[in-house]
Amino acid sequence: MSGIDVVMGALGTSLWVFICATVILFGWAAYMTGQALAGTWRPLWHLVPYSILLAAGNRFFDFALFGGALLSPLGYLVTAVIMLGFSVMAYRATQARKMVNQYPWLYERAGPFAWRDRQG
Repeated sequence: MSGIDVVMGALGTSLWVFICATVILFGWAAYMTGQALAGTWRPLWHLVPYSILLAAGNRFFDFALFGGALLSPLGYLVTAVIMLGFSVMAYRATQARKMVNQYPWLYERAGPFAWRDRQG
C-alpha cells in the first residue's frame, strides 16, 4: 500500500473529493461563517461549534454523494481543523477591517489579520 492510499484511507474519501468538497465547497462555507460572526461582533469561540457542525455536514456530504466513510474519526478531525482554520482566518480579517474602518482615529492596519493603535 502506498503512502497516498494510507492517507486517503484515513480521511475516508479520495483526494479529488477531499479537495473539491472539503477545501473548496465547505471551506468557502467556513470562510463565510467567520465573516458573519465577525460582522456581528460575536466572540471568537463561537467558531468552534460552527466548525464542528460544518465538519459533520461535510462528512455526510462525502458519504451520501461520493460513498466516503461516514464515521472516519481522523477524517472528521482533519475536516474540523480545516473548517476552523478557514473560519478563524475570515474572522480575523473581517474583524481587522471593521476595527480600522469604524475607528479610524484609533487604529490602523498592521497586516491582513491585525490592527494597532494609531501613532500621533
